[in-house]
Amino acid sequence: MEEHASKKLGLFALIAMVIGSMIGGGAFNLISDMGSSAGGLAIIIGWIITGIGMIALGFSFQNLTTMEPDLDGGIFNYAKEGFGDYMGFNSAWGYWVSAFLGNVAYGTLLMTSVGVFIPTFKGGNNIPSIIVASILLWGVHFLILRGVQSATFINTVVTIAKMIPIFVFIVLLVVSFNFDTFMAGFYGMTKGVSNGFDFGNVMSQVKSTMLVTLWVFIGIEGAVVFSSRAKKRSDVGKATVLGLISVLIVYMLITILAQGVIEQGKIADLANPSMGTVMAAIVGKWGAYFINIGLIISVLGAWLGWTLLAGEVPYLAAKDNLFPEWFAKENENHAPVNSLLITNILVQLFFLTLIFTDKAYNFAFSLASSAILIPYAFSAFYQVKYSAEHKLGGKQLFIGIIASIYSVWLVYAAGLEYLLLTMILYFPGIMVYQKVQKANNKPITSTDKILFVGLTILAIIGVYFMVSGKITVF
Repeated sequence: MEEHASKKLGLFALIAMVIGSMIGGGAFNLISDMGSSAGGLAIIIGWIITGIGMIALGFSFQNLTTMEPDLDGGIFNYAKEGFGDYMGFNSAWGYWVSAFLGNVAYGTLLMTSVGVFIPTFKGGNNIPSIIVASILLWGVHFLILRGVQSATFINTVVTIAKMIPIFVFIVLLVVSFNFDTFMAGFYGMTKGVSNGFDFGNVMSQVKSTMLVTLWVFIGIEGAVVFSSRAKKRSDVGKATVLGLISVLIVYMLITILAQGVIEQGKIADLANPSMGTVMAAIVGKWGAYFINIGLIISVLGAWLGWTLLAGEVPYLAAKDNLFPEWFAKENENHAPVNSLLITNILVQLFFLTLIFTDKAYNFAFSLASSAILIPYAFSAFYQVKYSAEHKLGGKQLFIGIIASIYSVWLVYAAGLEYLLLTMILYFPGIMVYQKVQKANNKPITSTDKILFVGLTILAIIGVYFMVSGKITVF
């Protein structure tokens, strides 16, 4: 028991877990993902909304981790504690789906980046790309089986390494920033001409940035998920807030300063990763190679971090009787062996779809972002409920309300298309949940049955829209 206790995670490892999980591949394409359809003003407003919402969510995690120390892996336990077993299950299920879809996106983006140097892998969706991505997938798998602490140490090293090219890029953006270029596209541009200020148009641009900003902040809960492995419980909340604020500053600098280097009307035409294209415009072709090396390191690190998260949540959910008991098995190194196995088999199957589409990355990250909305929302809702029930005062209640409003706004910003697609992903969970409840001699409540019906209807509508072409998957 002492040996296992000595392998607990310290504050720095937890911060690296948060930063490493958030800064993956999305950061390197953030300039075009946001700037192609939004001018400087909309981007600033988008980051203000995201910053307020995410900081409120981060403080919610910090507070709940402190006040509810027994709720390990709280990202789903908060939903269970506040709103019952089925909501807890759905939060765990949604988080798991989001995590392994995120890994599919990382695998796609990694091979696209390698294709910059080795033409055989160009595009990232051909057979050689799938073979190499699969080898890396199972390499990460066996690394984690050696022990979570070993994997988190490597994640810390990789997180430091991938921040170097990002900081160099930000410095060069500051040096190259042109205020006239920035102001020309401040309100957005059409055919190279400023649109001028129009409130409706600006808010439409803001809405277009929301799913992107959510994708690049997924991972804020990294320390919370590993709370059972932390040396000090108080470090979990500190790591969450410190990691979040650090990443927010980096993202704002990248996206806002870039609009003073590349005219907004031309950002949509930037090749991926857009950070590399902008770097090449500043310093020449070597800049693109420099950024792509950073991207490869970054994606490998994020892939490792998210494989850790994807394996940990079903494992913890099984220990809490929300997932089948089979997921709770661990090996002699205390790694969640069965949970990791099924997770990576699913990622492998999704890799095979890359043969048929060149848009797998965008689809995977959009669905991953959408699937995680329920776990985030119910964590925020529980912050409100807990604060009200325990009379924690106006500050904690206010934080919960802001985080809840932000969560609901994200569902709206994601749009009906992704809500329906996400319900298709949640639908198989109904059968799994029924099996788990039966195994644990727990009843299916009338509320559960009503939710089953509602989710089933939405999933059927989603399938119909896909088949009829009203929703374009790829």
